[in-house]
Amino acid sequence: MKPPNDAEPVETDGGATTDLQPHPPPENICMNISHDGRYIQYNFSGNIFEVTAKYKPLIMLLGRGGGGIVCSGINSETNERVAIKKIMHACRDQIIAKRTLREIKRLRHLEHENIVGIKDIVLPPQRDAFEDVYIAYELMDTDLDKLIKSNQELTKYHHQFYMYQLLRGLKYIHSANVLHRDLKPGNILLNANSELKICDFGLSRVASDAMTQYVGTKWYRAPERLLSSSAYTSAIDVWSVGCIFLEMMTRTPLFPGRDRSDQLRSILEFLGSPTEDDIGSLNESGKQCLKMLPWFDRQSFFVKFPDVPFLAVLLLEKMLKFDPRKRISVEDALADPYFKTMHNINNEPVCTKLFDFDLEEHPVTAEQIKELIYHEALAFNPEPLAFNPEPATVEKDQ
Repeated sequence: MKPPNDAEPVETDGGATTDLQPHPPPENICMNISHDGRYIQYNFSGNIFEVTAKYKPLIMLLGRGGGGIVCSGINSETNERVAIKKIMHACRDQIIAKRTLREIKRLRHLEHENIVGIKDIVLPPQRDAFEDVYIAYELMDTDLDKLIKSNQELTKYHHQFYMYQLLRGLKYIHSANVLHRDLKPGNILLNANSELKICDFGLSRVASDAMTQYVGTKWYRAPERLLSSSAYTSAIDVWSVGCIFLEMMTRTPLFPGRDRSDQLRSILEFLGSPTEDDIGSLNESGKQCLKMLPWFDRQSFFVKFPDVPFLAVLLLEKMLKFDPRKRISVEDALADPYFKTMHNINNEPVCTKLFDFDLEEHPVTAEQIKELIYHEALAFNPEPLAFNPEPATVEKDQ
């Protein structure tokens, strides 16, 4: 989605994108061709990164995480720059395998300007002998977490335009019967022209599924999740958006709890203790948990955040309701006066087909999930990779 003509782009070369810019290859990187020249292996300080030879050397390291590494590359067949994520041991463990397949399935179904797109799944060189999975996504410049922590100035317009795009993408997700469940600044990708895309659907679920207890980063977790409610709705994503919205404007997390109990206490200290009506959707365990806490008076949004625009505060109050039944919907949030200059229902599409596949309904083993992931890779690479007698020239031990 392009910003209006009077939009001010975020100049991300001021430091916001430092961590996501291609890093020069370190001296100890090694590159070698493999599997008859069909693949290239990169060794990043002992971490092997193996992709098909269509991705031009050099592959550039973007970042590391607990589950693997992310590199940038250029697909020589399409000339597209992509971010390739290596998910380590994705097919060894059933939980990680489920998350990986769920991410692939969701993103292939959800095609929207404000949702990151999958460009390729690297076909494993051996069908029955692979553990790692490589997924190529649209390459973006940075994420909202890095932007918030940077010294980059953000105007009121940026706050408004980022939130509008986030809600626009979320409307599409919810219309497909999917809950994201892990919205946080790090899962919101940005480009220098202020374009925004939602990513990381590994914890997402179909709205009608039985829900697991662990969901997402606790700072952005809705009260009903902290109280172990299993009957939650799309309102959990709206809560997360409200937390992200205020953090973006203040550059400080709203509810940075140390653990679940501290997180809940932090919420109540600000919103005040809920009424009997507010806890009507909770189970008995959740209600008993609240009764063990002291009474808290509600604080004023306007007093606590005097520099936040009036209309933004009014919208935040609708998003951050303790009772999920009283929380504003994404559709109503888009139509809120805060977005008066941007809202256009004819340019806020919904998904025309509900997503109805979920692993929780069909018990499967890690090996079965592995086969399903291989089939997803075949969808992007329908023909077996042909032997290339003249593989791309790669210098070794650079």
